[in-house]
Amino acid sequence: MFTVHTLDTAPAAARPTMAAVHRKLGHLPGAVALMAESPELLKGFLTANASFEATDLDPIEREVVVLTVATRHGCHLCVAMHTATLTRLGGDPELVTALRDGTTPADPRLAALRRFTLAVLDHAGAVPDDELRALIAAGYRPRHALDVVLGVGTYTISTFANRLTGAPVDPHLAPYAWEPAAA
Repeated sequence: MFTVHTLDTAPAAARPTMAAVHRKLGHLPGAVALMAESPELLKGFLTANASFEATDLDPIEREVVVLTVATRHGCHLCVAMHTATLTRLGGDPELVTALRDGTTPADPRLAALRRFTLAVLDHAGAVPDDELRALIAAGYRPRHALDVVLGVGTYTISTFANRLTGAPVDPHLAPYAWEPAAA
């Protein structure tokens, strides 16, 4: 039902955004080609993602948030893509496995971040005080709680759009393919 757009077939409003992604990455990801059907969605996601990347969370912490959202929402593409990113960043293989499996990371600080991210998702932002206190006790600040909300929002857009459109795992991400555990 959704078109995998090229720069020639995409709505005119999506073409500059798609061209910028192609220039930056050297290829056009399938998810971007599908999101291009809605130029506003594509631009909105990429803008929100750029804001999330500029937060005070470090790159590994951001990937903890993203992989927590992606596994919770069952987005095979996001899990593959962000497994590759976390691996490229030098993320501990045990951390990668824990996040992909939906289990608690061994690092207490990252475990607290994952737990807080799940609380944001589970409580639609109305996180119980004890969960917020646990995040702060792990060394985070109130601003980090809001940074997590930004990450949850950003990757809710991505995971929902990817699932709706059936976005494929791009060939270079195949080694990081993921399927949710059987319930």
